[in-house]
Amino acid sequence: MKLNTLLMTATLATASMFTVSAQADSTTRVAAASALGSVAGTAIGKNMGGNTGATIGAALGGAGGAAVASNKRNRTESAIGGALGGGTGYTVGKSMGGTNGGYIGSALGAAGGAALGNKISKDKAYDKQQQRKYYKKHRRNRH
Repeated sequence: MKLNTLLMTATLATASMFTVSAQADSTTRVAAASALGSVAGTAIGKNMGGNTGATIGAALGGAGGAAVASNKRNRTESAIGGALGGGTGYTVGKSMGGTNGGYIGSALGAAGGAALGNKISKDKAYDKQQQRKYYKKHRRNRH
């Protein structure tokens, strides 16, 4: 019964988050979706395979949530960050605060990792654009 309640809450929260936010690639939205996906993945993984299943579920859920909410250009980095953050966050949270700590840790870790991955991807794209602009401006015309 608790699992059904948790999954329904995560589904409703995700649906309301996507309907309210109109921006295509907000870092906040990517972090929130990754956190929700990680908590749902943790609950399902724990139900199927204990602590190891919960860690794997947190990683997969965090990656899936970040990939769904991010832009096509930033999807890979956001998913990697969400996966690493979710799995690590669950492990650290479980060791510090038991089962509830694991859920909180997976949510916070996935949110932070996805946001960081999204930001890194945007920074890389900006640097690449600036480098192209400089090259275009300073190239020599050879006749």
